[in-house]
Amino acid sequence: MTVTIYHNPRCSKSRQTLQLLRDNGVEPKIVEYLNAPPSAEEMKRILAMLGMAPRDLMRKKEAPYAARGLAEDSHSTEALIAAMRADPILIERPIVVKGAKAALGRPPENVLKLL
Repeated sequence: MTVTIYHNPRCSKSRQTLQLLRDNGVEPKIVEYLNAPPSAEEMKRILAMLGMAPRDLMRKKEAPYAARGLAEDSHSTEALIAAMRADPILIERPIVVKGAKAALGRPPENVLKLL
C-alpha cells in the first residue's frame, strides 16, 4: 500500500518524519505541497481521516492567516480549504497518508501508528 507524505523540505519536522518513514523501510510518495497543493476534495478527505476541522490544520502564525482574516468564525469549511489551497504555507505539515488513514507528523513519531 502506498504511503504519501505531504512534505516541505525546508521544515525540520517534515524532514525528520520522512527520515523516520525511511528508517522503517517505507519509501513514500513525496508531495511537495507548497508546489502542488492537494485539491479541495483531497483536503476534505485528509481532514476527515485526521478527524480535524480545516482551521485545526492551519498554521495560524503564518502571515496569510492574519492577512486573510481567517481567525473570524464567519469562514465556511469551503472558504478555509480554498485559503489553504491558495496559500499552501497555511497547511500544517507534514501529513502522512496510508490508505484510509492519515497522521500529522508533529511529533514525527505520530506517523508510526500508520505503519
